Amino acid sequence: MPYETYQPFKAITLKLVSVVAFTSMAAMVKATADVVPTGEAVFFRSAFAMPVLFTWLWISGSLRSGIKVKSPVGHVLRGLIGSSAMGMNFLALGLLPLPEVTAIGFAAPLLTVVFAALLLKERVGPFRLSMVLLGLVGVMIVLSPRMTLDTAADGAALGAVLVLCSAVARALAQIQIRRLVEIDNTTAIVFWFTVTTTGLSLLTAPFGWVMPDPISLGLLIGAGLLGGLGQILMTSAYRFAGAALVAPFDYSAIIMALGMGYFLFDEIPTVQMLIGSCVVIAAGGLIIWREHRLGLRRGKARSGMTPQG
Repeated sequence: MPYETYQPFKAITLKLVSVVAFTSMAAMVKATADVVPTGEAVFFRSAFAMPVLFTWLWISGSLRSGIKVKSPVGHVLRGLIGSSAMGMNFLALGLLPLPEVTAIGFAAPLLTVVFAALLLKERVGPFRLSMVLLGLVGVMIVLSPRMTLDTAADGAALGAVLVLCSAVARALAQIQIRRLVEIDNTTAIVFWFTVTTTGLSLLTAPFGWVMPDPISLGLLIGAGLLGGLGQILMTSAYRFAGAALVAPFDYSAIIMALGMGYFLFDEIPTVQMLIGSCVVIAAGGLIIWREHRLGLRRGKARSGMTPQG
């Protein structure tokens, strides 16, 4: 059993609250995008997540295991890829509506399937491959209004490219995480990613950091705290139920992003964005459903039962 005590309601609640935390974090970063350089935003997001994560490790009794690692180079590589993804995503938040950034970002789990086949030699059957292609079609539907040579829309086009590149980097980071979990525990991966990203973001200081005004400073600190909290809640959710139940609730982020975008930034979603999001969510949901079904069949086969259907 991949979880401690099966508590589906608790798992779903933790997952939904983590999605709220991450979406709120993105909204806070977006609100400061016009006044704070991206590298500085990444620093605040990472540095102020560290006390939250450190406290969590201490309370849970995982402090020693959360610091000790067997592959420092592997964690640095994961940090390089992950911080690049975060930086591109934060930069895009200043150029695109929040719901669009969220919708295009859903390409990451789809691309992870592709990279797992190419880099980890995982077997990808025709069903999963077709769903990945369907999901990428949905992403292209969301992207289509932004792919233009119109000078006035150049910023939006750049934002779309940045989010897509961020999704590629996030997928590659997931591949690196799959390698690291074979030798280190999850808490160590989460903690050292935050430490590495904080250090890497400091390297951008010579390129024009600013002293934020009090409101922006509060938003940046809040983004860091929410980022750390969201990571803890997301990790904890998978302790009480399997991925087949918990993972689909990732897609609730688009609903939350639509609400925050509308009420906080006066962003009205386009028809293409809504249609593309539905296609991506359908593709991702079907992959999760299929994997759950295959998992049940494998379990029955191992227990000597004949799978039905």
